[in-house]
Amino acid sequence: MARKTWTDRFDEEAADHAVRFFSRYLRHTKGRWAGGAFDLEPWQRDIVREVFGQKREDGTRRYRRAYIEVPRKNGKSTLCAGVALLLLFADNEPGAEIYSAAADRKQAAIVFEAAKAMVEASPKLRERAKVYRHSIYVPKTGCRYEVLSADAYTKHGLNAHGIIFDELHAQPNRELWDVLTTSVGARVQPLIMAITTAGYDRQSVCYEQHDYAERVANGVVDDPSFFAFIAAADAEADWRKPSVWKMANPSLGVTITKDYLRQEAKRAEQVPAYQNTFRRLHLNQWTQQEDRLIDMAAWDASSGIVDAEGLRGQLCYGGLDLANTTDVAAFVLNFLPEEEGAPHDILPFFWIPEDNMRDRSLRDRVPYDAWVRDGLMKATPGNVIDHATILKDIEALGEKYNISEIAYDRWGATQISIHLQDAGFTIAQMGQGFKDMSPPTKELVRLTLAKLLRHGGHPVLRWMCDNLEARTDPAGNLKPDKAKSREKIDGMVALIMALDRSLRHESGRSVYEDRGIISVGGDAGG
Repeated sequence: MARKTWTDRFDEEAADHAVRFFSRYLRHTKGRWAGGAFDLEPWQRDIVREVFGQKREDGTRRYRRAYIEVPRKNGKSTLCAGVALLLLFADNEPGAEIYSAAADRKQAAIVFEAAKAMVEASPKLRERAKVYRHSIYVPKTGCRYEVLSADAYTKHGLNAHGIIFDELHAQPNRELWDVLTTSVGARVQPLIMAITTAGYDRQSVCYEQHDYAERVANGVVDDPSFFAFIAAADAEADWRKPSVWKMANPSLGVTITKDYLRQEAKRAEQVPAYQNTFRRLHLNQWTQQEDRLIDMAAWDASSGIVDAEGLRGQLCYGGLDLANTTDVAAFVLNFLPEEEGAPHDILPFFWIPEDNMRDRSLRDRVPYDAWVRDGLMKATPGNVIDHATILKDIEALGEKYNISEIAYDRWGATQISIHLQDAGFTIAQMGQGFKDMSPPTKELVRLTLAKLLRHGGHPVLRWMCDNLEARTDPAGNLKPDKAKSREKIDGMVALIMALDRSLRHESGRSVYEDRGIISVGGDAGG
């Protein structure tokens, strides 16, 4: 059994030395603080003292990696610029190599440019260094600080003492991260500091580090070399409340104002697509996607109770999205209200291949198996979607409910559409472009905000709604974007197609006006 080689020994002198470096040698260079000493904010001071004060038995720093996740405009880039200069000028590491990196050179240069401006504003540092466009060199010690481009294949052979990795959530893959974090092996006490706001891609290297940081902070993982600092609002907190803003923004009232956040929160209320941006950038909450189409508070407020038995005989329209053969398939019924001003009732149905369901539940961290167990989704035999099962289930629904029409996406649905025709259903092929999808997508938003979409809070449909991201064209048209939506949205696409049918019915237009009759069941087509 390996013996731990660290203790909780705190070196007050080292911690004070690090803090003094900021106030003694560094000056602010922008805004109302320009020219003033860099006096660390309390949360910044705590980080600097902890990272540079905690020591191992051999006297070297305990922490070798630091993950700092803080909302925008709280001063994290300025803090990291100061840390880079501390490693460059005052860490007693001859020939130290310090690097700023990010998803692209422009982003990486933000921290470096802040550091360069501080050096140029400090007579004591300026006289010790040579400042170049993309590097700072200290001749006496041979230490160098450089800003890197994002080309991972060119970074092999580095011997880094310090790495500042800015906005890790924007990193498109893990190549640069892996190359740089494996370049510190020859150093005695290297420091890798990742700074970022929250993101939305839960398959990214940033979420991997975020998840690891949470487990270290919560004591689930024992890693004494890893420092974690995450300032974020609780996942279930009401993002509209100023008390929640304070929870996430440690520099509130200093570098970011409550008035600014109030203005941004108001914008998020008025434009649901901006809500996720506000939550990520200003509350540091990881979201399901980049831009949300539906405000989940409005979705939940519209849930109501759907009486499936009471809907027998009531006119309804269906939307069918089969996705691909190994994925989730969705069929949604949209029941038109019998009284003006009453809500639409929604009944969703889902299928998933049985053979890969449990593996996908573990891999995607989505409870497909629990949903199947609870009757919220149906597992079809084999490792691909069984269209025969779906067809049989829709036929049974047709016997129970008054399904006027079924809209479908021709992609992957050619065979089942023929069988649906043969079974007596009227079907309508629906394009997935802006022309066809924008009106019902906007109707989805309108009905949700007006509490006129009663869906019963179905867990699978709610999950897909939370995943839903839309694409907008220059004319302001909307449509679901499966490519940008990180998780499944098939049920929402099927719902939008079902809403399209009801829109055409309610507008008084013939449902065949644009496409003609595709199929009418029974003997009517003879």
